[in-house]
Amino acid sequence: MLARWGRAASQLTAAAELTRRVAAPRAAYLSDRSYSKVGTAAAAGSAAATVTAPSTPAVPSPSKRPLNKPEVRLNVMFWSKACSLALPPNSPLRLEEPHYEGIKRVILKLLLFYSKQSKSIRGANVVYRRIISQVDKPAIYDVFQLEKTFKTTFSLLVLHMWLFLRRLKEEGKEGVEFGQYLYEIYNHDLELRVSKAGVNLLLTKWMKDLEKIFYGNIVAYDAAMTPEAKHDDLANVIWRNIFSDDGSVLSNDAAATAAVQAMARYTRRESTCLSLTDKEAIFSGNFMFTSLENKPNPGKMTN
Repeated sequence: MLARWGRAASQLTAAAELTRRVAAPRAAYLSDRSYSKVGTAAAAGSAAATVTAPSTPAVPSPSKRPLNKPEVRLNVMFWSKACSLALPPNSPLRLEEPHYEGIKRVILKLLLFYSKQSKSIRGANVVYRRIISQVDKPAIYDVFQLEKTFKTTFSLLVLHMWLFLRRLKEEGKEGVEFGQYLYEIYNHDLELRVSKAGVNLLLTKWMKDLEKIFYGNIVAYDAAMTPEAKHDDLANVIWRNIFSDDGSVLSNDAAATAAVQAMARYTRRESTCLSLTDKEAIFSGNFMFTSLENKPNPGKMTN
């Protein structure tokens, strides 16, 4: 009997370790990096929304897009009706909670594997993987004609974090608590990205600066989506936060304007799609952002 218990405990150590690894950063970040501080940042007004990114470390620029890639007709994209982003029950991309029976389940309960906190942490990890999957794929840079740099990747990451955190607000206190777990996972990943980009000194200062930018961007996006906002406000915020290198106003360049307006339509559509996505899919991470790749006919992109 003791040998059986020993084998079961050994097999389940990895599951407990997953919860421990995420819970540890949570304790470290909770003291000074709380998603709930967004409300305080919002009270600061438009000044927070105009924070600009610090100078980024030197990162090799990617080569220009190959000439044989099909032209993207941005003016016909993201006009279709919004729909739920939830994955169908038979989707191979779905991730289900593990169901154990007998002694394994008893041990997991003792290890708090089935506690609300552990389930939320696992769900937040899946959600964050969905976000970075959309942000890290080449398709989003190709479609919106962006160069993949630390700044653009960070800005797109913040945009998609905001989209999901905005959806979580619809779930009240439960959504805010889940958003805190997601925000801490984001912070941990961002710190790794900053280090990978070449910042080994003054890392704490960098993280504080990027935190201010995160809050400023969220305030700006929220303001641009209010009923009182002008129609072009969201496009102007997206230009300033993602496309512009110096925070200047949107230029008259036709290509740049088309890309910014397309991203504004994409943003509005994804926000509506997330609102149409059921709570179970949101909290389990069983959803996917609208795919931006593998379009069979570039001339008829209407997603």
